[in-house]
Amino acid sequence: MTKKLTKHGNSYALVIDKPILELLRITPETTLSIATDGETLMISPVRDDARRKKLRDSLAKINRKYGDDLKRLAE
Repeated sequence: MTKKLTKHGNSYALVIDKPILELLRITPETTLSIATDGETLMISPVRDDARRKKLRDSLAKINRKYGDDLKRLAE
């Protein structure tokens, strides 16, 4: 998907389509983190630490259970 910036007052805005917002569970009240590596703009919703810990724990469990299989698939 490609987008162009839209003039918004003295600034420019990036309009994000509703299906993407729904997929990421972003609402107008969601705080967003904006980062760049000098070439890429990365926008992500800020989630609480409990949610992050749950995700890390789930990923660790998956890696313990299926890590060898995933490595073989990657080769």
